[in-house]
Amino acid sequence: MLHLAAAPHPPGDYVGGAAVLAGYGADLLVGDPTRWHPVAGFGRAATALEDAVYAPTRARGAAFATVLVGASALAVELLARAAPRGVTLAAVTWAALGGRSLRHEAERLAACLERGELEAARAGLRALCGRDAAELGKRELCRAIVESVAENTNDAVVGALLWGALGGAAGVAAYRSANTLDAIVGHRDERYEQFGYAAAKLDDAMSWPAARISVALTALTAPLVGGSTRAVAEIAHRDGAEHPSPNAGRVEAAFAGALGVSLGGPLAYAGAVEHRPHLGDGRPPEIADIYRATRLSLAVGAAAAALAAAVVATRRAAGAAAAAEPTPATHARSSQ
Repeated sequence: MLHLAAAPHPPGDYVGGAAVLAGYGADLLVGDPTRWHPVAGFGRAATALEDAVYAPTRARGAAFATVLVGASALAVELLARAAPRGVTLAAVTWAALGGRSLRHEAERLAACLERGELEAARAGLRALCGRDAAELGKRELCRAIVESVAENTNDAVVGALLWGALGGAAGVAAYRSANTLDAIVGHRDERYEQFGYAAAKLDDAMSWPAARISVALTALTAPLVGGSTRAVAEIAHRDGAEHPSPNAGRVEAAFAGALGVSLGGPLAYAGAVEHRPHLGDGRPPEIADIYRATRLSLAVGAAAAALAAAVVATRRAAGAAAAAEPTPATHARSSQ
């Protein structure tokens, strides 16, 4: 008689794709937690630790990033072992996602521009990006908003869903921590050029696969906003690599292709002017393109959630199949 040995749960213990979809659905319907937001709390902790350990060296910055990202992932993994993994993954995914807030802020700024409230739009741009806005006109504000929607669709939606599918709740926590640290210290100014180097490079590495998936999903969903799948693929391939960011450039170029607009050009951070390469072949973005960009962001996010759930389900099925395989000890017992 053949006895199948019970196999232990694999590390990470696969949970159903329903958990990923539940987290995505919570963000879609409710948005960010209104109080005690974990990402905001992590940011405050990171800033406090930076004040305590800062030194203008790469070694100190690497230790800073390693401790914070590792501690975040470990804390969530311990939580996942104490509570149902599916519930933990759904909750952490919800907390990490920012799709609803991104769309809301972008459309709020579009409404300001429609009313001619340029000062309100300039002030509100801080919720989406850190570029200098005081001198931006209507056209430049439209461009900044569309570019921010594109980049944050990858960072705050696709990346979190991908790492949830690959690494469970701890993967989401590690990814979002790295992404948050990059926003805090990953700048190319005198203070952070060395200290923020490790955080910036870690974020680049963890966002690399998500950015390529974002491009593919943008191409897939481009027809929903009147765009062309082929144009997205061509422009992302042609223009994306010219951008200083190995990830944001691809996604922004993909959105430019999908929306039929031209992005890139001069911008300033803390008074330092940078000249970004032009992305796309179309006209400058207008107010209506902000609304199109948010619809595209929603479509890309929904496609990413479905893909992530499929990946989790596939891994779970593979794990179950492996567990059902008879072990060598089982074969030995059955032959006696």
